[in-house]
Amino acid sequence: MAQYDVAVCGLGVMGCAALYHLARRGRRVLGIDRFAPGHDRGSSHGETRIIRLAYFEHPSYVPLVRRAYELWRELEVEAARPLLHVTGIAEIGLPDGALVTGTLDAARLHDIPHDVLAAPELMRRYPAFRLPPHFVGVVQPDGGFLEAEASVHALLALAIKHGAEIRIGETIRAIEPTNGGARVATDSATIEAGSAIVAAGPWTPSLLPSAALPLRVTREVLGWFAPKEPALFAPGRFPVFLIESVHGTHYGFPPHGAGIKVAKHHHRDEAVDPDLYDRSVSANDEALIRAAVAEHLPGANGPLVAAKTCLYTIAPDGDFIVDRLPGAQSIVVASPCSGHGFKFAPVIGEILADIATGRSTRHDISRFRIGRFG
Repeated sequence: MAQYDVAVCGLGVMGCAALYHLARRGRRVLGIDRFAPGHDRGSSHGETRIIRLAYFEHPSYVPLVRRAYELWRELEVEAARPLLHVTGIAEIGLPDGALVTGTLDAARLHDIPHDVLAAPELMRRYPAFRLPPHFVGVVQPDGGFLEAEASVHALLALAIKHGAEIRIGETIRAIEPTNGGARVATDSATIEAGSAIVAAGPWTPSLLPSAALPLRVTREVLGWFAPKEPALFAPGRFPVFLIESVHGTHYGFPPHGAGIKVAKHHHRDEAVDPDLYDRSVSANDEALIRAAVAEHLPGANGPLVAAKTCLYTIAPDGDFIVDRLPGAQSIVVASPCSGHGFKFAPVIGEILADIATGRSTRHDISRFRIGRFG
C-alpha cells in the first residue's frame, strides 16, 4: 500500500502550491527538497515577482492569471499577511515591438483595463522614466508584484497546517512509475505514493532523464540599486515595469527591501548546470543591467547595493509544461516556468492537485502538453 497519495518532488513555489492544495483537500501528501524552501539556488527567490493581467507572451494565459489573482487573495486571508501589492504596471517599447503589441492583443481580447500612453505623457505620469519620443507604454492599473520568499513560506506553512509532511535535506536520486503508482528514491529513503509531482525546476531533466525533455537552464542576475533621486520612486509615483529597448528587455520594481530591483530578461542567455554554475555577480553582469537603468531610469542609477543569481528553466517555445509523463501516467511534470511562472503558482498548484489525484481540471492547459515537442 502506498505511504502517500502524492509525493511532491521540489518545494519551490510550484511544489509548495501543489502541496498546499493537496493538503487542503485532505490528501496524504509529502513534499521533498534537498534545500530549505525559500533558498537562493533555484527560481523562487529574489524578494519580488511581477504579476500582470494583459499577458504579452500569449492571450491564453489571461484566464489562468485571473484565477491566480483570486487565489493569491484567498491565500493572503488564510496566511493573515499581504503578499500581492498592486502598483500598476507600465510595459514600454516601440509601438510595433513584441512587448507592446503582445500586451495590447491580450488586453483587447480579454477586455482588460489599460491606457496606451505616448512617451511624453508616460513620463509626466511617472517622472522617473526617460524614454525616446517614439516609445509608448501600456499601463495596466491591476499590475503589481508578489513577495517571493514570503509567498513560498506562506504556502508551505499552510500546507503543513493542513496536514502535509515535508522532508528537507534529502536529495532525490530517482523517480519511477510502479504498478500501483510512483516510487521516489532519496539518499535516505524509498517513498511509495499513488502519484508523484515533479516540480524540480532546473533539476527536472536530471530527475527524468528518460523523458528527454528539451529544456535549457540559464543563469540570470538580479540587481538592486540605491536611487539617486528617491522622491521619484515614492509610493504611488512609480510602477512595476517592463521595457523593451536597444539594451534588451528589462523589468523592475518600486523600492521594496534592498532598493530598486532591476534585471535583464534572459540576461546572457547562458546555459548552465544548476549544480555548477557561477553564483557570483561580475562587473559585466552589472553592466548588462545598468545600461538600461542609466538610459531609462537615471534617478535609479545609484550604487548597486545587492545582487543575486537565479535560474530559468526554459522550453523551446517559452511555455510551461504541466502534464502527465508519457508512458508513466503516475508521474506529473510541472516545469519549466520558462522565466515567467511565479505569478501562476496558486492556480498551477490547483491544476496539479487535480491531475495528480485523477480528477479533470477546469482550466485549459492544452498549451502545456509534453506531446507538443513530438
